[in-house]
Amino acid sequence: MSTDTTAPFEFRGVNHLALVCKDMARTVEFYRDILGMPLLKTLDLPGNRGQHFFFDIGNGDSLAFFWFPDAPEAAPGIAAPAALPTQGSFMSAHGSMNHIAFNIPAERFDEYYERLKEKGVSVTKVLNHDDSETQSSDTLHKGVYVRSVYFFDPDGVCLEFAAWTHEGFTEADLAHDPARADGSRAKGMIVAAARNDEEVMVPAE
Repeated sequence: MSTDTTAPFEFRGVNHLALVCKDMARTVEFYRDILGMPLLKTLDLPGNRGQHFFFDIGNGDSLAFFWFPDAPEAAPGIAAPAALPTQGSFMSAHGSMNHIAFNIPAERFDEYYERLKEKGVSVTKVLNHDDSETQSSDTLHKGVYVRSVYFFDPDGVCLEFAAWTHEGFTEADLAHDPARADGSRAKGMIVAAARNDEEVMVPAE
């Protein structure tokens, strides 16, 4: 939770993220029975318009699903990635929800990875994210800041188990200015701001 009293809004994490499924029973089987997320609330929408279910993902946050009887079919590569990282194109369309990363304890990462496989979930290899040229390592080392494994839910929603391993981000982690739509960089928008002590001009006396 943010403690900055000067911020325009006080954010307290994610209340819920709402997705759309094709089969609510199958979704309950996956999220409640395989991943172990308790159901918090179930709703039949008025006028036979569908259903809305909420799952507990910890810290007071939840993941919600709508089921609409006449919803369009899934659109891999548009609404979500067509493939998992390391297994094909991970790109999705503007405005899409590319993937959800669930925060898990770093000390239980390997245990949870094996548990997913034991439950029959098809997973990627473990990605140890670092600042190397490939941005990932096959081994865990002190430069790794987060460990990840990716998998799909029954509707092709890309999910991730992620475990922070860093000791705290610093200004050195803000090293890239953002790209604009045409691929150019918004120079000074991030990098200069992150290093404002170096950028301050001392007025002449």
